[in-house]
Amino acid sequence: MDLARVRNIGIAAHIDAGKTTVTERILFYTGTTRKMGEVHDGTATMDFMKQEQDRGITIASAVITCKWKDHVINVIDTPGHVDFTIEVERSMRVLDGLVSVFCAVGGVEPQSEAVWAQAEHYRVPRIAFINKMDRPGADFYDCLYQMEELLDANPVAFQIPIGEESDFTGIIDLLTMKAFVFPEGQITECAIPAQLLNRASSYRQLLIEKLSNQDDEMADLFLTGGEFSAELLRFSARRCVQKSLITPVFCGSAYHKIGIEPLLDAVGAYLPSPLDSGAVKGTDPDAPEVIYTRNPSPSEPLSALAFKIIHDPFVGQQVFTRIYSGVLHQGETILNATTGETERVLRIMRIAAKERIDISEAGPGEIVSLIGLKKTRTGHTLCDQKAPLLLEAILVPQTVISIKVSTASQKEMEKLHSSLRKLSIEDPSFQVRILDRTSETVIAGMGELHLEIIVDRLKTEFGVEVAVGKPSVEYRETITSSAEFEYKHVKQSGGHGQYAHTVIRVEPGSEPGLEFESRIIGGSIPQEYITPVRRGIEDCMIKGVLADFPVTGVKASLLDGSFHDVDSSDLAFRTCAAVCFKEAFRKARPALLEPVMSIEVTTPDEHIGDISGDLARRRGKVLSLRRFRKGFQKMSCEAPLAELFGYATNFRSMSSGRATYSMEFNRYALLPAKLMETVLAEAKERLGK
Repeated sequence: MDLARVRNIGIAAHIDAGKTTVTERILFYTGTTRKMGEVHDGTATMDFMKQEQDRGITIASAVITCKWKDHVINVIDTPGHVDFTIEVERSMRVLDGLVSVFCAVGGVEPQSEAVWAQAEHYRVPRIAFINKMDRPGADFYDCLYQMEELLDANPVAFQIPIGEESDFTGIIDLLTMKAFVFPEGQITECAIPAQLLNRASSYRQLLIEKLSNQDDEMADLFLTGGEFSAELLRFSARRCVQKSLITPVFCGSAYHKIGIEPLLDAVGAYLPSPLDSGAVKGTDPDAPEVIYTRNPSPSEPLSALAFKIIHDPFVGQQVFTRIYSGVLHQGETILNATTGETERVLRIMRIAAKERIDISEAGPGEIVSLIGLKKTRTGHTLCDQKAPLLLEAILVPQTVISIKVSTASQKEMEKLHSSLRKLSIEDPSFQVRILDRTSETVIAGMGELHLEIIVDRLKTEFGVEVAVGKPSVEYRETITSSAEFEYKHVKQSGGHGQYAHTVIRVEPGSEPGLEFESRIIGGSIPQEYITPVRRGIEDCMIKGVLADFPVTGVKASLLDGSFHDVDSSDLAFRTCAAVCFKEAFRKARPALLEPVMSIEVTTPDEHIGDISGDLARRRGKVLSLRRFRKGFQKMSCEAPLAELFGYATNFRSMSSGRATYSMEFNRYALLPAKLMETVLAEAKERLGK
């Protein structure tokens, strides 16, 4: 495989911008499928889960390999709904390029901004496709404006539309100054309409100017008044895109099969190959300060990243993997650098949505599915045993909402727990907890739709009938001051007793989760007991101290202690540290944190007052207001999740169904003291304290 001709691309957008339809057309025009699937009738190739087909939305990222002219394109179709943002996050981590799809009517919508930020974080070069140009209200030029104002994308039109709304028939290619129409989906060259000739010339000049601002070679030619051939413009644009200096913008209507073939040409022309993306960097698993690089070459040691896991009823656990360097062979034993354990690859499969094709080996730049890995999880690094390397992991968002689930019998409960374990392995943003005090099962996720899908999958895929409780907020416990506590754990019962002694100081941490530090000097606690101390603290943080809410944002320091030659053990120190941490935590002015959501509202001007007033009553606030289009405004707001249950119904009523909103988790913030008392009282009643 010629790596220079490989493209690993994602297709991402706000929900309902048409990205799955774009993907379906790509599969058809590349000859990967013989019939174009449609989202609205549940036949989309990439939406093969029953829940996706029933709802007409993408839930899980799907991968497929296709060929266009002399290029091999691995396409990942990602979800647009914010509840499934982990699917976008882990896809971005392994992509070389991105096609960002925008709705010509909706423009830059909330999830468009979120996806753009994720691409920025992983430094993924992008091109843009403005879809649905045939829809009433479509405005190509306003989308360009929004991309500049809201995304700072430096958009550059490489095409302009011929007509808009119901009159949209084709595109003008500004590099070649040729026009194309698409009767019955067939690309046909035609003359540029006379009324668009001046506009096309003007936008071509703007394209040249923008490239000249970013490319020294182009700037020299521009200043000397030279001629700009289409080939020279493509060459310059490719350099600029791969440095993320510009965003080429294309347009079309995927549903009506307009603009897809030029978009495929643009993927090959402008987005990077694995060779263009260059070497991947990682650290030594035992010495994080040591940096290694791996070039995308089969002669380099193996390095790969597991970015997605699914459970297939026929072949078992599949690990979707991006290979960065080296060659992976079927039957090979490799190192999981994240866990330090070895795994054997029983099968390697090339992915075609729900279809799998067995291959004997895979090399740099390939995205494949591996069978036989038992302990590998999302974000784990796989590498050559003789050349360990740890790659950057994948950011997993915090859960914000939870529900209790139960079954009618103990046998069903065992089946439920087994199924939930598989689902939590597939989806790191989904978590399961068993409450010690009540033995209740709680599942937590990114939103109501996220958990609704999980419950649906339990019933349809795993055959588990579950009873579901009301949704509740996923609060977090933390501290607002520092404190320390000393505790001796001493127990005597025939034979060896238990002895452990710790002094632990807690204070607010600068990072989520736990920051742990050992200040033991002189061996008052042997080194082998330090890890059990940390594990004891981690046990408390998972189960909660004030109630059953996880603890976060705490720094714990082991200051001093003592041990007994005979009676000390890992268990004794783990137990001692747990008690010591709890008491120190209770002294350090504990508090609760609540999830605060970002809300993006698009509303007619006349409903701004009602919507902002309603948010104020929900302890929310409006952060900014900006023009969207004539008669409409975009409001950026925030409010606590606890106040937003049932918001959709009230919102539709306030705006007579004309306004739309999108909501996503923003941060955890301190819960007001009075509300904290109420929440803790409810928790004590729930837990039977």
